[in-house]
Amino acid sequence: AQPSVCAERPCSIASEKGIKLSTNLLPACNGEITTMSFLQDIVDILLQYVVKSFDRTTKVIDFHYPNELLQEYNWELADQPQTLEEILLNCRTTLKYAIKTGHPRYFNQLSTGLDMVGLAADWLTSAANTNMFTYEIAPVFVLLEYVTLRKMREMVGWPGGCGDGIFSPGGAISNMYAMLIARFKMFPEVKEKGMAAIPRLVAFTSEHSHFSVKKGAAALGIGTDSVILIRCDERGKMIPSDLERRILEAKQKGFVPFLVSATAGTTVYGAFDPLIAIADICKKYKIWMHVDGAWGGGLLMSRKHKWKLNGVERANSVTWNPHKMMGVPLQCSALLVREEGLMQSCNQMHASYLFQQDKHYDLSYDTGDKALQCGRHVDVFKLWLMWRAKGTTGFEAQIDKCLELAEYLYNKIKNREGYEMVFDGKPQHTNVCFWYIPPSLRSMEDNEERMSRLMKVAPVIKARMMEYGTTMVSYQPLGDKVNFFRMVISNPAATHQDIDFLIDEIERLGQDL
Repeated sequence: AQPSVCAERPCSIASEKGIKLSTNLLPACNGEITTMSFLQDIVDILLQYVVKSFDRTTKVIDFHYPNELLQEYNWELADQPQTLEEILLNCRTTLKYAIKTGHPRYFNQLSTGLDMVGLAADWLTSAANTNMFTYEIAPVFVLLEYVTLRKMREMVGWPGGCGDGIFSPGGAISNMYAMLIARFKMFPEVKEKGMAAIPRLVAFTSEHSHFSVKKGAAALGIGTDSVILIRCDERGKMIPSDLERRILEAKQKGFVPFLVSATAGTTVYGAFDPLIAIADICKKYKIWMHVDGAWGGGLLMSRKHKWKLNGVERANSVTWNPHKMMGVPLQCSALLVREEGLMQSCNQMHASYLFQQDKHYDLSYDTGDKALQCGRHVDVFKLWLMWRAKGTTGFEAQIDKCLELAEYLYNKIKNREGYEMVFDGKPQHTNVCFWYIPPSLRSMEDNEERMSRLMKVAPVIKARMMEYGTTMVSYQPLGDKVNFFRMVISNPAATHQDIDFLIDEIERLGQDL
């Protein structure tokens, strides 16, 4: 017989050789002291990282090229275990080179910031380590998801918070859910018989919409060619007249329009499509209306800004990512559906080993059969606990602050020498899009050579930012517009001084270009 763990390795803070291994930790017998010591060290590492994240004297990033990091450290997996001391060193090294996404000068992505209550909730859900598919193994979490989704639907404007929903692994999956459900609503036979049993479907979305709409069409077998891109105006809003024209064209070709995906807060311009006009067209032609509010959905929390989503209450489904504008730790994305029971009908497979029909409680709380996933992480607790800690008014205040900071940036650079705005007028969201024009280009005629040189400016400044580690902001081309900076603000820790720093840093790093 093999010796037990206890007999093989006496459980104490260290073995006879003074080497601590993971086998000394719980569930090894008498492993409590070693476990508490190890976890306390981990917490110390995390707390140091948290404090540094908000320290403006620290770098946003300690940048190294991939080959440098690969050569500098041994990341390979081995047959023999490392000591706990080495494991702690691994943790320190990993965080040393991690991007401080909570840093007040990190503006690179739509999801930024580091909320302490959200962080605590994430730790708790990892310790609980349960799955969201049935009430029997996640009773409180399932109820919190029910309560939170209903509250979110109320804020969308559906009477009494009626409808359904799910937390998914991100906005791309939430958008795919909407496409899946819209297709099932129109042609329920597709669930069993597949795409060969139904007509050629087409979906419509703006040319500025998120790539996930096409990705969802590819994944569902609809095909990217079946996603028709609708023209936008100069501010990035979908043009309703072009939408109607393209719907009629598709119908004349014998295609079946089944979904329009409007965007509330486009990724680059932060544009809000005219939802009321789009809703009128969807009603006229009996097409499912989806609103991708992954980025802009948070504005529903703000009495000052929620008018930008007027008409969202007429949608059949809505994507809303609290991990973006609301600062909930990744990941936290909700797909909200106006018609109750439709998700269940679309996705259920009646797995008898999970969803037994003779359980002793209300089976409507076994939510797993309406999800595409089987294993599903507890994402709701972060949002729910933060909402309890802040209240709706707290979320409103931080969202209003971020939008005010965006307006502050816009006002500072709109007439400043060396800056050109990508489009006219105040930003609709926190997206501020602009070119920095180095002194060498300011007197040049606006021609192809100038565009060619300007295209290279933002990438060089961004590379220098990362190498210095002082700040991060995104850039991209769009249509016929060469690379420009897309500044986004969703971190309530940012201040006017951080915006000033960003402007000064762009000028410092780009003066010689």
